[in-house]
Amino acid sequence: MSKLFTPFKLKSITLRNRIAVPPMCQYMADDGVPNDWHLAHYTEIAKGGVGLLIVEATAVSPEGRITPGCLGIWNDEQAVEHANIVKAIKKYGAVPGLQIAHAGRKASANRPWEGDDHMKVDDSRAWQTIAPSAVAFGGDLLPQVPHEMTIEDIERVKADFVLAAKRALNAGYEWLELHFAHGYLAQSFFSTHSNKRTDEYGGDLKGRSKFLLETMAAVRKVWPEHLPFTMRFGVLEFDGRDEETLLESIELTNQFREAGLDMMSVSVGFSTPDANIPWGPAFMEPIAKRIKDSTQLPVSSAWGFGKPDLAEHAVEHDALDIVMIGRAHLENPHWTYTAAKALGVEKPAWVLPAPYAHWLERYKI
Repeated sequence: MSKLFTPFKLKSITLRNRIAVPPMCQYMADDGVPNDWHLAHYTEIAKGGVGLLIVEATAVSPEGRITPGCLGIWNDEQAVEHANIVKAIKKYGAVPGLQIAHAGRKASANRPWEGDDHMKVDDSRAWQTIAPSAVAFGGDLLPQVPHEMTIEDIERVKADFVLAAKRALNAGYEWLELHFAHGYLAQSFFSTHSNKRTDEYGGDLKGRSKFLLETMAAVRKVWPEHLPFTMRFGVLEFDGRDEETLLESIELTNQFREAGLDMMSVSVGFSTPDANIPWGPAFMEPIAKRIKDSTQLPVSSAWGFGKPDLAEHAVEHDALDIVMIGRAHLENPHWTYTAAKALGVEKPAWVLPAPYAHWLERYKI
């Protein structure tokens, strides 16, 4: 029997299988408001049979967007349209999750297919970025130096995360993920590449962890205990000091667990353009397993699990509790059906809605 197709329970939520779609930015919003593109996109994937569908990185404030096309949930107009997405996802049997985020120094950028670089300062759509320190990400694409956050800025952003979580709950989301990865604001506080502060929010691990722990604690207070409260976190950078960073990440993840985190989505930091990432099939699996074994926290991960046997291996060998399948779902929204066939699941077509499953089951040619 395929373990990938067994249910997974976290708090009061039970996923119908261990296949999840991670947040994948669409960059199609107007002023942060979801539209027909998002509704059609998420409905189609939910119909494909996944257990969990986490809606793309959704900014907690206008300055927290990566691009002008990013989703937001900083006002009620946005939240109303999010509620329509939630209803569609639930209608087809998937659990609706939301990732809330602040892009930090990687904000104010063009959409990837329009350059993936910082917008020019004289672009009317551009805005001032913020970060723990006035240190640019660098490279050819993101050279602009951010404004170093004041204590007042830090308090404001923490409050923005809280309000976003409240709106997510009111919109009907049943799974919340904090985006503390990929070189965005929270990761920038944790990373020595980007955090050069000399006050209480910088320096040693305790200082560099302070913003993350405080923000998580503030959101934890308003997110219901019975619903999954999770985080995507970059546990290493592939920058030549990975063991040191990983040990710090394990220590911090244990603090997250003690403070009420239910699950960790294990990812890469992406805090420096000089990282030497060993891209390859399921390359994060052993790292995720180490986090799980060291913290006793349920984990998920993405990056290269798009072949059914790789996803099955990860859960069968207890490296992951759920597997994030992203790119493969863009290529084939019915990837779950493909995996069910490949893994010998009985009556695989019935991972899909009946109007599909009936005909796929009846006609084999």
